[in-house]
Amino acid sequence: MTLAHGNRCQGAVSRNPESPGASRWVGRWFHEENLSFKLQDLIMSDQIKFIVDSLNKEPFKKNYNLITFDSLGPMQLLQVLNDVLAEIDPKQDVDIREEMPEQTAKRMLNLLGILKYKPPGNATDMSTFRQGLVIGSKPVIYPVLHWLLQRSNELKKRAYLARFLIKLEVPSEFLQDETVADTNKQYEELMEAFKTLHKECEQLKTSGFSTAEIRRDISAMEEEKDQLMKRVERLKKRVETVQNHQRMLKIARQLRVEKEREEFLAQQKQEQKNQLFHAVQRLQRVQNQLKSMRHAAADAKPESLMKRLEEEIKFNSYMVTEKFPKELESKKKELHFLQKVVSEPAMGHSDLLELESKVNEINTEINQLIEKKMMRNEPIEGKLSLYRQQASIISRKKEAKAEELQETKEKLANLEREVSVKTNQTREFDGAEVLKGDEFKRYVSKLRSKSTVFKKKHQIIAEFKAEFGLLQRTEELLKQRQETIQHQLRTIEEKKGVSGYSYTQEELERVSALKSEVDEMKGRTLDDMSEMVKKLNSLVSEKKSALAPVIKELRQLRQKCQELTQECDEKKAQYDSCAAGLESNRSKLEQEVRGLREECLQEESRYHYTNCVIKNLEVQLRRATDEMKAYVSSDQQEKRKAIREQYTKNITEQENLGKKLREKQKAVRESHGPNMKQAKMWRDLEQLMECKKQCFLKQQSQACIGQKPYMVVYTCQVRCWGD
Repeated sequence: MTLAHGNRCQGAVSRNPESPGASRWVGRWFHEENLSFKLQDLIMSDQIKFIVDSLNKEPFKKNYNLITFDSLGPMQLLQVLNDVLAEIDPKQDVDIREEMPEQTAKRMLNLLGILKYKPPGNATDMSTFRQGLVIGSKPVIYPVLHWLLQRSNELKKRAYLARFLIKLEVPSEFLQDETVADTNKQYEELMEAFKTLHKECEQLKTSGFSTAEIRRDISAMEEEKDQLMKRVERLKKRVETVQNHQRMLKIARQLRVEKEREEFLAQQKQEQKNQLFHAVQRLQRVQNQLKSMRHAAADAKPESLMKRLEEEIKFNSYMVTEKFPKELESKKKELHFLQKVVSEPAMGHSDLLELESKVNEINTEINQLIEKKMMRNEPIEGKLSLYRQQASIISRKKEAKAEELQETKEKLANLEREVSVKTNQTREFDGAEVLKGDEFKRYVSKLRSKSTVFKKKHQIIAEFKAEFGLLQRTEELLKQRQETIQHQLRTIEEKKGVSGYSYTQEELERVSALKSEVDEMKGRTLDDMSEMVKKLNSLVSEKKSALAPVIKELRQLRQKCQELTQECDEKKAQYDSCAAGLESNRSKLEQEVRGLREECLQEESRYHYTNCVIKNLEVQLRRATDEMKAYVSSDQQEKRKAIREQYTKNITEQENLGKKLREKQKAVRESHGPNMKQAKMWRDLEQLMECKKQCFLKQQSQACIGQKPYMVVYTCQVRCWGD
């Protein structure tokens, strides 16, 4: 890939040596070449870091660093590899010094084959891999260690299963014997049974259940069963004394069945309500989609639709024929380059120096060729280079726009997917819908009020910060002033010849004060300690004499306490079992009470709602009866109070007002033309007077020159009338 890239860059330079991108292409090619040479070393260093970190952890605890690990010899490296393999499969725990190299390589290769390790390279590299494993080569052992330490848990499981699932190949001539065939069949059946049992074991491990918890649950359920059986027997004994108890039991069973049926019907009703709600929402979504489609199809014409389809076809054809093949080719080249880098052996410092010297020589040769090409100054190539640059710019712009369009399409699809997910989530949370209309406005107003409160608090914090800054500044100024005063005091003391006097005086005063305090404390502590010792001795003697009979009683009480604790544990166990039964009954009763309370609240709300509706209807009925009475009665005053009469009166007044306004509009229309003409004449008169005023001012200003005044006035009037 690098050679092809270099040829492409060299061709670009030879086609257009004066282009500013030629040197950039060349530098980029050689930069990639250097990176290709150094990439393998970087990969190896990352592998070594990971290997050292893993070996320093549990269960190896090797205490290596990069230098000590890199300085290990072949036998030591093979021993480290054998230790890692022994951690995966305990059968591999062998000292390789007591084993032949061929046997060690064979054992490791067998285990790596079982673990499905694939060495890098093809069939020809397999022999080099075996040789490297025998001699302890670092480029061979480092990738193996990296692969093993990355997936050690998975490989432990695979090695454990391989002990039981690797089938022994029996030759066909031995299978003709019946006993051998039967044992082979039993062997295969046991292998299949092991597979099923292992799968069940893994499922049980991942299911989260434990045997201790299951046993605990079983014991608790058995205790609850015994308690329930005892309660049932007690209730049977109580019921047998009652008359017609069989009939009452039958009625109670029917009642329980009906309650269960009622609960089932309520659940069905709730499910149907939810289904109806989802169906309504789906219908709204479909209606919105239908509206959007109709709106899009309303303005659409066959020509516009065909044009849009042609644009989509052009875009898709460009993506399929030009863009995607280029990207695929570049990815293939990158893959080939990376495979080549991985397959190359490790390089030393001397190899890198040789390659860098070669790169520098080739750089100098290319620069010389570029200078020769620039000296020729071929005009035809210069003209073609402009067209090539324009074509490359256009192609780049086209690719960029195509990528932008593809990204926007992907963003649109992602946003639509997110919107659908968010709507589904809002529906799942108690059927809550997205805020719309007035609710959204209220939510926005709440947010605004909170933002104003936040701004006020933020302003208060800013004021506190400013005040803190001022106080800090004042503290700094005071400290500076103190330092200046101290400096002045020192200079004065130096002038007077008593430098350090104030400092020593302060220190002496402070030390003397401290000494006096310490002396006082010492005296107090000594007195206190002597008194405390006397008191403690007396108290100890008193307590010993007082506690002697108590200790004798305490021994007897300890025995009693042990007996009582045993009884307490037994009673506590009985209490816990009884409390569990009572708790279960209480929870059932609480559920029943909660359901009845909810029903009661629903009925109360329904009752209050019906009362409000009845009151509203009564008010409306009263207003209607009053209106009918006022309309039917012969009294004119009551008729005037009726709403109908008031509305008719208002209608007549508005009709009369409309007639007056129409007459006024007609008069305004008739007088509009003359009034506009008169206004225009007035504006012309004002302009004329303004012109005369300016002429008069010019006459006064030009009197010194000798111009005749009547000529100025005449010219100004002519200009004004001309305008």
